[in-house]
Amino acid sequence: MGRTVGVLALQGDFEAHGRMLRSLGAQVREVRVPADLDGLDGLVIPGGESTTMTLGIEREGLAEPLRELGAAGTPVLGTCAGLIMLDRDHLGMMDLRAERNAFGRQVRSFEADLEIDGIAGGPVRAVFIRAPWVAEHGDGVEVLAAVDGHPVVVREGNLLAISFHPELTGESRIHERFLALVRDAAAA
Repeated sequence: MGRTVGVLALQGDFEAHGRMLRSLGAQVREVRVPADLDGLDGLVIPGGESTTMTLGIEREGLAEPLRELGAAGTPVLGTCAGLIMLDRDHLGMMDLRAERNAFGRQVRSFEADLEIDGIAGGPVRAVFIRAPWVAEHGDGVEVLAAVDGHPVVVREGNLLAISFHPELTGESRIHERFLALVRDAAAA
C-alpha cells in the first residue's frame, strides 16, 4: 500500500508532482485547506510564484497547520518556490534564507547536470526556472548539491528543498528520495 502524499495545490505545477508521485506508487491528495493535511505521510510544496503562494496559504489558514505538520516530523519536499516557502522569511520550517530569482529572470533559466549527495545513478538533470538558491543556512542544514558554490539542494531532518523542477524532466530520483524519507518516517 502506497503512502499518502499531499501536494499543495494552491498554485504552480502541482499536477506534474502528482503524476510523478503516483507513478512511484504513492497515493496523492491535493491540499487546498487545512483538513486536507489530515493523515498525510508526506507533503510536496511545488514551484510557482512565492508571493501568490503566500497569499493563498494565508487566505486558507494553512500556515500554522503546515508548520505543525513539519514540526511533527512529516517529510516535506519543497521545489523552487517551495524552497522559498520553507525558509525563515516565509513558513520558517527550515533554518535557511532563500534568495528569490537568484540566477536571474526567466531569460536566464537553464539546465544543468547535478551530482547530488544521496542520489545514485549519476548526475540529475536539473531545470532551473527563475530559481532561488540558499543564501544562508544554519548548522543543521545539510547541503547536498550546489551550483557555482550556491546551495540548490538541502536537507534538514525530514525536510528536503531543491531549487529546480524535477517534475518537468521526468527525473524521478528526487521524488524517490523523498518517498524514502516518507517510508522511513512512517516506520519510525
